[in-house]
Amino acid sequence: YSPSSEVQRKTGAGCGNVHDQMLPPSSWEESNMMFKYTKRPKTAAIIGAPMTFGQPFVGTDHGPRLLREAGLLDGLTSIGWRVQDGGDLDFKSLEKIETDDNNTNHVESPNAKNSLIVGKGCEMVARSVANAINEHKFPLILGGDHSIGAGSLAGLLSVRPNMGVIWVDAHADINTPELSESGNMHGMPVGLLMNGISDTDPSTIPGFEWLGQPDMIHARLDPSSVVYIGLRDVDTAERNILREKRIKAFTMYDVDKYGIGTVMDMAIGHLLDQDPNRPLHLSYDIDAVDPIEAPATGTAVRGGLTYREAHFVAEAVARSGSLASAEIVELNPTLSDGDGSRETVELGLGLLTSLMGKSII
Repeated sequence: YSPSSEVQRKTGAGCGNVHDQMLPPSSWEESNMMFKYTKRPKTAAIIGAPMTFGQPFVGTDHGPRLLREAGLLDGLTSIGWRVQDGGDLDFKSLEKIETDDNNTNHVESPNAKNSLIVGKGCEMVARSVANAINEHKFPLILGGDHSIGAGSLAGLLSVRPNMGVIWVDAHADINTPELSESGNMHGMPVGLLMNGISDTDPSTIPGFEWLGQPDMIHARLDPSSVVYIGLRDVDTAERNILREKRIKAFTMYDVDKYGIGTVMDMAIGHLLDQDPNRPLHLSYDIDAVDPIEAPATGTAVRGGLTYREAHFVAEAVARSGSLASAEIVELNPTLSDGDGSRETVELGLGLLTSLMGKSII
């Protein structure tokens, strides 16, 4: 995939053919109400997190680069953001952990695959996210697979313990090593950080010892502080947790029944009615979108969000005024042909600019 190729830009049958004009909100009042937790002038702190070890497919590490090459930085500046891009976190340095003699005492569980690399990578994400918030910037995390969500959540919660989370995903990602059917850690970021679903301290998982450090030990998520959008492939153990903990979850059945507008009103209302002054974090897995629109992802499930539903989710959270951080994950260009990969990346770029305030009028 090469987004700079003019020939490729003009081919394909999907969104790659369509001009997407980048405009900020036309009303000063609307623009001033959005992103109220980010200091003016608004600065987006881009955090590249090219993690690929939380799941079995090579390729998710290309996501941050491809989003940049597709025009992310220019898109953000055109809708009124200042941009600080420190590049990608150095996950390459973590690959030697598996053979490092200093780590021979760490015994990884087959139910938490590659936990040393994933855990250390998540620590890097957590520290970067916390630093961005302390500098009053908007952390915008580019994955990478969804295991990085454990780092995003920990970093956010360490500074903003009342944060609300909107998790847009085909999957609940609320497994733990004891419950996981696959052992893939991209299915565990919510489960590792949520209070009351496991007797195991997550800081005892090799690679995640940092979750026991003083600034991170209380960085945990209350079940009432998360809302799911777009679920349609949920493990049995996860279903039990969602029901027992009464976690607010809107499946694709709910999207079909109520419409995406009502679903987003209910989702945002659930979080802000509890605490009108809480910042919101949006975690967007591209597999929430139907694979017709986003084929280049590792765990695609049919029957997902349409193109416009996917954008409306991002637009609605932005217009709540409370969005304070976001991430997009699981773009994998190796899992589709050239057109499919290009259109998935361009969709990801469009979703990012929508959640950052792009306006139609």
